[in-house]
Amino acid sequence: MKAMILAAGRGERMRPLTDTMPKPLLQAGGKALLAYHIESLVAAGITEIVVNVAWQKQHLYEFLGDGSHFGAHIMISDEGDAALETGGGVRRALPLLGDEPFWLVNGDVYLEYTFTEKRLSAGTLGHLLLVPNPLHNPAGDFALQAGKVVNEGSAMLTYSGVAVLDPALLSRHPEGVFPLAPLLRAAADAGQLRGECYAEFWCDIGTPERLQSLDQRLRQAD
Repeated sequence: MKAMILAAGRGERMRPLTDTMPKPLLQAGGKALLAYHIESLVAAGITEIVVNVAWQKQHLYEFLGDGSHFGAHIMISDEGDAALETGGGVRRALPLLGDEPFWLVNGDVYLEYTFTEKRLSAGTLGHLLLVPNPLHNPAGDFALQAGKVVNEGSAMLTYSGVAVLDPALLSRHPEGVFPLAPLLRAAADAGQLRGECYAEFWCDIGTPERLQSLDQRLRQAD
């Protein structure tokens, strides 16, 4: 099983920290955010990893190399000078990801989830990891009903930025700049998404304040 880590975005809300550094390379607990994901995937035996790059990509090329220092084989999906958004980035990387379901991980979240070699059931295009709604997203994104992801429900949850996706979710979409969310919503309406609620610690590192809070938490844990 392969994985893709999204690392191409500009990180506007993190400025000025991201003026000269891609957001996934910002550090918390003395380590780059991107490194936590790579190490967690490798620990699960998932060593074929695609990382997309655009903004300040030279730093990512230098940090990642070929992945051997992480015990991984890392393939770079270069989007040029401007990121293709989440959907466009994954669509561009499909030739590197192959025909089997893969893990997709946002490079700017932190969690201590235990990855596995996860398979999708027949007729399912994705498995989403959902979390209790944080303060910055009180309305949530999706709900769970008997393991299925739906767009509306009595107990809404937030998409964590971590999922297993079937390439078929994106393969028929034309290449270009587009978000992933509308494709997930359409798949949910069609009954093609499943999911789980992850209630352990998770952080969307969307602001310098959240990065600082995560850094303090990780340093105290050490």
